[in-house]
Amino acid sequence: MSLLRQLLSPAPAAAPGPVAEPPVEYISEPSGERSITSIDDYVHQLSQWAHMGSTLGVQQTLSGSPAERITNSLEGYATSAYAANGVIFATMLARMMVFSGVRLTWQSLSSSGPSRLFGTADLEILENPWSGGTTQDLLIRMITDVDLAGNFYATVVDGEIVRLRPDWVTMVLEPRRFRGGVLGHRLIGYLYQESGEGDYIPLLPDEVARFAPIPDPLATYRGMSWLTPVLREIRIDGQMNHHKSQFFTNAATPNLAVSLKETVTVDQFKEFMEVLDASHTGIENAYKTMYLGGGADVTVVGASFEAMNFKQMQGHGETRIAAAGGVPPVIVGLSEGLQAATYSNYAQARRRFADGTVHPLWQNAVGSLAPLLPRPSGARLWYDARHVPFLREDTKDEADIQGREAATIAELVKEGFTPASVVNAVRAHDWTLLEHTGALSIQLQPTDPAAATDDEDDGEPAPDPDDDTPDEGEE
Repeated sequence: MSLLRQLLSPAPAAAPGPVAEPPVEYISEPSGERSITSIDDYVHQLSQWAHMGSTLGVQQTLSGSPAERITNSLEGYATSAYAANGVIFATMLARMMVFSGVRLTWQSLSSSGPSRLFGTADLEILENPWSGGTTQDLLIRMITDVDLAGNFYATVVDGEIVRLRPDWVTMVLEPRRFRGGVLGHRLIGYLYQESGEGDYIPLLPDEVARFAPIPDPLATYRGMSWLTPVLREIRIDGQMNHHKSQFFTNAATPNLAVSLKETVTVDQFKEFMEVLDASHTGIENAYKTMYLGGGADVTVVGASFEAMNFKQMQGHGETRIAAAGGVPPVIVGLSEGLQAATYSNYAQARRRFADGTVHPLWQNAVGSLAPLLPRPSGARLWYDARHVPFLREDTKDEADIQGREAATIAELVKEGFTPASVVNAVRAHDWTLLEHTGALSIQLQPTDPAAATDDEDDGEPAPDPDDDTPDEGEE
């Protein structure tokens, strides 16, 4: 009860705010001056100088826009990355579909290691976690929260698993006292606040399943989303997609600078801009012939897609995003992965994804769900991936391994080892577990010494079957 009083104290710990974004670097500029660092700055300066004694007026046809920052939070990742970026969505979808394909079960544990899989009635809550829900729904929720927030939380209420939105959960820690000082912190519970406001609901550590496969290096228990290290790539990919959109919006042409002579008045300049925009802006006006007069001159000031190797640049960013998610580009269907795609390469990529990403996630997930249901003695919560379609090639490899193990077992039994010890030794890869029956094969049986001595004492040679000479006493 003392712990509950701590959690329900009048001044509970405030919910943690969002992680601070990296500081934006600003360049201070002298008063009265404006630094020219981009095409927009250049055009701004020239437009200010036009018709004020300068000799040049400029209108550009493709203006830039600043990249919107993605807030480092569940809502920011969900709206600005998952729902707004095709590469992020495809990578998360590949993780989601494979991760949700397993069946959860119990696995027996013995002195020789893990063995058979079996089920009990206690697994019902994982098979039907909530009304109308399935194991796949639960696993999809788990991997989605982990991808976007780095953490998944759930508890059991009235016989159903209730998912706790990660950004509404606060971990309660207390200092661990040791030898007169503080040695780390101990998790003593959770506080859940629906919608991030209102009263806190206290939960004990053994009442909550917490799945956080990627640890936050700056926290003791909190996890980190794999999207965090690639925020820059996500923003750049969004900018490149916006660049393509602007390219087609502005007549599917490179960025143009149109200059006029100094004799053009302000009204004539503005009228020229309106006519040019009306005739050549928009995808419906693409590829039209541009007619100019009055000394107007057009210069291409932007690089074309080919000149800046646009496809390769975007492909590199997509590959970095997929690598952060632990998914080979060929599995996601990204351009760089498909360029070198062969059956052999795909098989290797599939094995890398399964062995290096999905299996570790499954192992962590079953351990995280264990507090939600009673565990049988001598068993652990585990997963059965034998019927996952994505891993069918692994099933073939596993059958080959089992065939070799069966041949090894048969050979050892023939050599006189007990069948039970042979199975344990092969399963555990530990030959010290072998126990011999004492019986040896006929090839290893020693010869009879008495029979050998009788043959030596007889002294008479063996009869020659080809000798026709009659023995003594025979006629």
